Amino acid sequence: MTKDPLSYALRNVPRYTSYPTAPHFHAGVTAETYADWLSTITPDDTLSLYLHVPYCRELCHYCGCHTKATRQEAPLKTYAVTLGQEIGLVGKHLRNAGPVRHIHWGGGTPSMLPRQSFVELSELLKSHFDLAPDLEHAIELDPRLVSAELAETLSAIGVNRASLGVQDFDLNVQKAIGRVQPYEVVARATDYLRSANLTALNFDLMYGLPLQTPETILDTVEKTLSLAPGRIALFGYAHMPWMRKHQRLIDEATLPSAAERLQLADLARSALLEAGYVAIGLDHFARPDDSMAIALNDGSLKRNFQGYTTDQGEQLVGLGVSSIGKLSKGFIQNMPDVGNWRRSILAGELPVSKGLALSVDDRLRGRIIEELMTNYSCDLAPICKAHGMAVQDVSDAFAALDGLVEDGLVQLECGAGDEVKVQVTEAGRPYVRLVAAAFDAYLVESQATGKARHSTAV
Repeated sequence: MTKDPLSYALRNVPRYTSYPTAPHFHAGVTAETYADWLSTITPDDTLSLYLHVPYCRELCHYCGCHTKATRQEAPLKTYAVTLGQEIGLVGKHLRNAGPVRHIHWGGGTPSMLPRQSFVELSELLKSHFDLAPDLEHAIELDPRLVSAELAETLSAIGVNRASLGVQDFDLNVQKAIGRVQPYEVVARATDYLRSANLTALNFDLMYGLPLQTPETILDTVEKTLSLAPGRIALFGYAHMPWMRKHQRLIDEATLPSAAERLQLADLARSALLEAGYVAIGLDHFARPDDSMAIALNDGSLKRNFQGYTTDQGEQLVGLGVSSIGKLSKGFIQNMPDVGNWRRSILAGELPVSKGLALSVDDRLRGRIIEELMTNYSCDLAPICKAHGMAVQDVSDAFAALDGLVEDGLVQLECGAGDEVKVQVTEAGRPYVRLVAAAFDAYLVESQATGKARHSTAV
């Protein structure tokens, strides 16, 4: 490698949970546009639903989610009522849609909703959508708020997968990020969930947090392994105080350097692999018998706004404040503030804020980027042909890949005609977002205009 790896790690690029990325959405996509797009969905299209609950008990300093703090039950009940009305409103436009195969509750802390709200929303989902018998029904949880009653409620409404936000088990790190939750709290939460027969568990861990050291992150991995989750996500902390003002509560002097971030990521990754977990893309790990590991092996692994997923739904419908959906026609994002979102729904209008209609070029580049992010390789010719285009139409990416090829992070395998395979090497895998960025037709413009600011590549 001719370049210092840190020169790559410090580059700012999107996470590519979508393409084009959200900063390129615009107000030209309206409620009327969305209604038209929904009307084109047929019984042959399977659905996925994402429900966003923008409330937490308190804001963690590191959080990059769209959420606000509350300790009152009244706003949660009111929000649930409006969310139910949105379910009905969207359901009217999807009477001819196929079955729902995936539901994901995110936030915020969706489990803060009262039990009765969960039950009522569950019934509304059943009445407005055709829920498949093999539906995966997932929710994001704060371990500090998991009780035996909550676990039983989730099981009763059909939730069968839970993601616990663990982040780190070291007390000093927890204090620095405003989220103190001892190991015993997380262990108790997993016991409650498993006792309610909710056994498919994910743990979310983070590297790059303030005060993390090699010793603390290895201890966190060891404690995580003792609780044996089926999947583990290892996310790099994205310090973006210009977007999330509460991140200014983190003392930047305590953040690991770029070199230290790389070391923390490598140590945690090696420990997880040694424990028998399979590496899934950039930042996920799963037991070999988990459905995500199986999806990796059979080529069906996907990537969406929740990260790597086994979700095969062709149409992702977002519900709730700021939620994002992806339909065949394009992306839709709901209004980001509760007041306007509620007023729109009460007026019988889909609460659309902005979106983006996909061009043929967007679809092609999005497919290439997803292939790279999930499988670390992409055969360009057949994908281009499937989109009615030629490899020449994305050849602008090759110049952007030159340095990565020279440094042994990427290989370009050329065959007869226009056959080109992009292969990310083992050494290049930590930098796969940079490989994906080579195919991003929007990136140069957004960097030049300052339209979007992104986190570091590693």
